[in-house]
Amino acid sequence: MTLLTLEKVDVFYRDLQATFGVDLSVGQGEAVAIIGANGAGKSTLLRAIIGLTPVRNGRVVLDGRDITGLRCDKIARAGVALVPEGRRLFGSLTVEENLLMGAARARPGPWTLAAVYELFPAMREVRYSLAGNLSGGQQQMVSISRALLTNPRLLLCDELSLGLAPTIINDIYTCFTRIRETGVSLILVEQDTVKARDVSDRLYCLLKGQVTLEGASSEIRMDAIKAAYFGETAA
Repeated sequence: MTLLTLEKVDVFYRDLQATFGVDLSVGQGEAVAIIGANGAGKSTLLRAIIGLTPVRNGRVVLDGRDITGLRCDKIARAGVALVPEGRRLFGSLTVEENLLMGAARARPGPWTLAAVYELFPAMREVRYSLAGNLSGGQQQMVSISRALLTNPRLLLCDELSLGLAPTIINDIYTCFTRIRETGVSLILVEQDTVKARDVSDRLYCLLKGQVTLEGASSEIRMDAIKAAYFGETAA
């Protein structure tokens, strides 16, 4: 069953066109990776899905409902949540206060404070610490948990591994197996192409705002990813 569909989506960043006729789909419970170099349009596409950046042309359809042009708060209430690049926590609030911000207008579902503390046990130990004083890895766990506490149907994750040590990245990505068991679908924007392929069911590559490669992640060779990433011809 298809949860999200993008149809010929054009998105502009100010006066510059960021994506060109992007077609993309996400199935129920599926993990889809979007890869590409800096400036390829990956983050802009996520912002368009959740309504933070307007779609100039095309449609965004969530579970059969056209959500193109809806305000981001209404899209969030429909079950879409964003884990933004840079985490965007409230540094002067505690970890638990940040989490409660996500839970404030939550949809019914399995994700509660107890559930996210079980997912990330280390977070319980720092729940009364100021979020601004945490390490990058701890902050990323809080950011993911805050989004989960809205009980989304679709979780958008933007550059989770940015600036983090490999061991921390592995720990964070391991949690997605548990998240998907609750029926949550994922879109993962990631520059680490190997990690993106390994943790996803399907993969899209963007180059200058256009899809240059798509398919089942397990069937895509790294030389094909390299060619699509840099605009080369695969051997």
